[in-house]
Amino acid sequence: MPLTQLIYASRPFGFDAQILDDILLGARRNNERDGITGALVCRADLYVQILEGERAAVTATFGRILRDERHVEVTLIWYGDTPLRLFPDWAMRDDPARSWMWDQAAVRLGAAREAGAGAYRRLFDRVSQEPQEKLAW
Repeated sequence: MPLTQLIYASRPFGFDAQILDDILLGARRNNERDGITGALVCRADLYVQILEGERAAVTATFGRILRDERHVEVTLIWYGDTPLRLFPDWAMRDDPARSWMWDQAAVRLGAAREAGAGAYRRLFDRVSQEPQEKLAW
């Protein structure tokens, strides 16, 4: 079966540390069950996520995200086959948006919506190369 990647961006609704923890715990549990890996770059005004796995599982997961009231203005950035996973050891890696992301003013002006799939792919390539201690969930 081909390996699929999906990248989307959304705006958080009611963002706080507890909501983020709930999203990450649920994603890790479900993704481990479904054979999905990926990463979530998040901050108070922006979620950007990559999902990797079998096409049907990735599509079903994205369907749940589209129905999740914690995400608004969900935008599909890229969906396609890939030879390798960027995050093979992560059911869902979390990463705060670093200074190389857009500032809040740029997000309000549409930078996240206007960035192409290549910009998002470079973002996740960069995140995949950064060390992060894997915490017990």
